[in-house]
Amino acid sequence: MTWAPVARRTGSTREKLLGAVLVLPAVALALVVVGGGVGATALQAFGLLPVVGRPRPGTGAFTARPGELFAAIGVSLSVAVVATAVAVVVGTTAAVVIVSRTRSSRAVATLGTLTVTIPHLIAAATVGLLLSDAGVLPRLLGISPDDWAPWVGGPLWGAAIVELAWKESAFIALIVTGTLATRIQTYDETAALLGAGRAQRFRHVLLPLTAPTIVIGAAISFVYALGSYEVLWLLGRTSPEPLPVLAVRLFQGVSLDARNEAAAVALVTCVLALGAVALTFAALRRTATWR
Repeated sequence: MTWAPVARRTGSTREKLLGAVLVLPAVALALVVVGGGVGATALQAFGLLPVVGRPRPGTGAFTARPGELFAAIGVSLSVAVVATAVAVVVGTTAAVVIVSRTRSSRAVATLGTLTVTIPHLIAAATVGLLLSDAGVLPRLLGISPDDWAPWVGGPLWGAAIVELAWKESAFIALIVTGTLATRIQTYDETAALLGAGRAQRFRHVLLPLTAPTIVIGAAISFVYALGSYEVLWLLGRTSPEPLPVLAVRLFQGVSLDARNEAAAVALVTCVLALGAVALTFAALRRTATWR
């Protein structure tokens, strides 16, 4: 038996116009809020909107602290990439467990739901109390502070990665579970009836059909981890500083000249986030499900 491909229906011009009109208020509001904030930041970063004095166009704010800026970019990208990768693996695995309807699925779903509701600030404080050298975990294990790994404030940013991966894995599990529970369950059952094992169903059915959802969830998690301030400030090192921490420190400095430098750091963060979004859409266009 062969299955003929179903032609995708394209909407008429009237339907497209109606759809554009319906989303226009939301798009306009987003452009005003986001575009206005990013535009003002760009003007200040390039010296066109100074706090005091006359405008002095130039790129001096970007080159004033080149060492700190490049170090901040490296730290932010490293933490965001590692935390997002761990969150995708853990979240996707949790979603598969939730829809499998086993004994542990309800417990995993409950833990994921509770994790999503916890604010990042409280989660960061909890991870800090748990993983610090005098925290709860080394005391329970009977490990002295000198022998405990430097998770909080350490060179590998372990506590910050753990917190971001923990919180974002629950978010990814939530959206992937929604995809698995709506349209993919039928395909999975059909493949099981045809003799496909669990590994084959995951590789050839679940993973390709959930790829767009996973990619979108990974992009959202990456952008959040890239711009997260409170988590990296509480659990990270004092030097080198990640991009959001560096931007806030410069903005709160006593020198008004540092405001332009803070705007430059914020603008670099925005460019990196927009680049990640552009790569996400490019990756989505290559998936068969998106097409």
